[in-house]
Amino acid sequence: MKSPFTPSRPGAFRGLVCLLALACCAAAAVPAAARGDKDWRPVDPAEIAAAAPTVERDADAEALFWEVRVADEAEYSGPRTVLKHYIRIKIFNERGRESQSKVDIFAPKVGGREIKISDIAGRTIKPDGTVIELKKEDIFERTVHKASGIKVKAKSFAMPGVEPGSIIEYRWREVRGDSLSQYDRLEFSRDIPVRHVKYYVKPISVPGFPYSMRAKTFNGENTPFQKEKDGFYSTTMSNVPAFREEPYMPPQYSVRPWMLVYYTQDRKLDPASFWKQYGREVYEASKSEMKVGDEVRRKAAELLGDASTPEQKIERLFEFCRTQIKNVYDDASGLTAEQRAKAKENKSPADTLKRGVGTGRDIDMLFAALAVAAGFDARVVNLADRGDTFFDADFPDDYFLRTYDIAVRVGDSWRFYDPASTHVPFGMLRWQEEGQQALLSDPKEPTFVVTPLSGPEKSLEKRAGKFKLSEDGTLEGEVRIEYTGHLAADLKEYNDDDTPAEREETLREKFKGRLPGAEITDIRVEGVSDGSKPFVYSFRVRMPGYAQRTGKRLFLQPAFFQKGLGPRFPTAGRRHAVYFHYPWSEEDTVEFELPEGFALDNAESPAPVAGGDLTKYEPTAGITKDGRTLVFRRKFYFGKGGGSVLLFPVTGYQQLKNYFDHVSKQDGHTIALRQGAAAAAK
Repeated sequence: MKSPFTPSRPGAFRGLVCLLALACCAAAAVPAAARGDKDWRPVDPAEIAAAAPTVERDADAEALFWEVRVADEAEYSGPRTVLKHYIRIKIFNERGRESQSKVDIFAPKVGGREIKISDIAGRTIKPDGTVIELKKEDIFERTVHKASGIKVKAKSFAMPGVEPGSIIEYRWREVRGDSLSQYDRLEFSRDIPVRHVKYYVKPISVPGFPYSMRAKTFNGENTPFQKEKDGFYSTTMSNVPAFREEPYMPPQYSVRPWMLVYYTQDRKLDPASFWKQYGREVYEASKSEMKVGDEVRRKAAELLGDASTPEQKIERLFEFCRTQIKNVYDDASGLTAEQRAKAKENKSPADTLKRGVGTGRDIDMLFAALAVAAGFDARVVNLADRGDTFFDADFPDDYFLRTYDIAVRVGDSWRFYDPASTHVPFGMLRWQEEGQQALLSDPKEPTFVVTPLSGPEKSLEKRAGKFKLSEDGTLEGEVRIEYTGHLAADLKEYNDDDTPAEREETLREKFKGRLPGAEITDIRVEGVSDGSKPFVYSFRVRMPGYAQRTGKRLFLQPAFFQKGLGPRFPTAGRRHAVYFHYPWSEEDTVEFELPEGFALDNAESPAPVAGGDLTKYEPTAGITKDGRTLVFRRKFYFGKGGGSVLLFPVTGYQQLKNYFDHVSKQDGHTIALRQGAAAAAK
């Protein structure tokens, strides 16, 4: 696990600190923002009379306008960004009433900055013109569990008296403390269409301040900024479609319209020149971070021991850094909050080695220093997080190169490592950093290289079940599931700070929805904190009615691990491209001991599904020689062939959907078992 976001440009911290210091020093000269007029705007009778949306004809509700005033301020308490939102929404039907009358205003951290929500006010204008105000006592705070597993605090309330034809509107104040608008993201889209979005942005104004505010819009087109009164500048975007999440979609900031606001000095460099200069700066700045002293040399020699190949040598250095140096940002490190707070800043790899604890960057830099001590050429590479958005090298700013790895030269090629990511196996990077353009630092000619994408065999879900089937269709037996690669890393990250009871509940929830009535006991979870071992679930399951009894026959779905799963792509159409995070593979072996007196009844095996070189689906089913056990095997992989296999345009959706629908159909294949005459007579 790496440290929280750190500006990656050498000197970025210094510039930002300077920025904040200047702003705070000028606090006395900048008056505190006034609370502003609290009166609601008049409602146009045409808005009340509107019976249909204008942006998307099938919308259940539509924002008539959404205005946000963004002001950077500096007071005696420090710099901050204040956002004042005002939104008005028209409700067209019951679905719109249901989705929009309950409101959550989220307060996540932005770049590590706490957000405070206040001054919430709201009202409902009914179709007959009656106005109902939102009461202060109806606003409360709660924790929302998002689908990604992240917990976010929210101010929540229900708008009063909402019905189809109503207009609802509400305002709130959002304060982002401890900094100015340094790489803040301002969104233009919502979960409903918006007729008109307008941002008023007010940069900090300090005499002699060397930074200027910049804004860059992605995935949309807004108007040029216009000068407004009181130091604000405004920009608008009209007829913005709703943003709706879809399964297996690209990261939201690569598809939804938004604007990046930041301060920078005007270097006036074209992208190629910018990256060359930046790569040189990274090289110079990182030299001291990977300094090789006597302690590091001795440790490198000790670790190498009898290792003979470059791969063996690098792996020993890697495993030492990952397992023997505690990461202060890893919630599974065993460090208490007090120990984290007391951890001293490491100023060199020798400090990290001596203390045995450090930040993610400390760990990576110690690995680089050990590699250099072992005779390798090691460099810092900066790269983007494709789980956040897709990198565009034509934007000459290092903001999107938010993370880093260590490149080690082996022979004629560079290999990439990140021991700070606790759960990622040796030879792999976090999936967000694989298949990415990475800027290789160099004193003369920095260059972009591409990190390799791990093949589907590296991320394997291997499942085994050994069951006894009763003549009433009850299934009972043992299950073991092993995950490797990215699949394991994701599960380890999710489970590593949970209690054993919470881990067991996570497993039960995983199966509860698709195997109703299943009893799961004797749960064991292994490999949670060991990055070199698979993540393993093992348990016992009993499920009445797994096979359906009809007269003398039992109808059995042999693909136990797919039972109850719906289609991967259930919708006929698609708004966004399909994006898989990484290639993966699956291997299933399932054994069913048949009930006494039952045998296969003209059974056929499920059929393989052809998918070219990209993917393969191969199921087989057969009976043991004694006729007592049905054995089902299933092999599947997807994503063979490189980085381009992860992203599929909307135009290719139907073909992709058809393939997975065929796989799902074969997974649902049933085999008939018939009770023999002798058994039936019992």
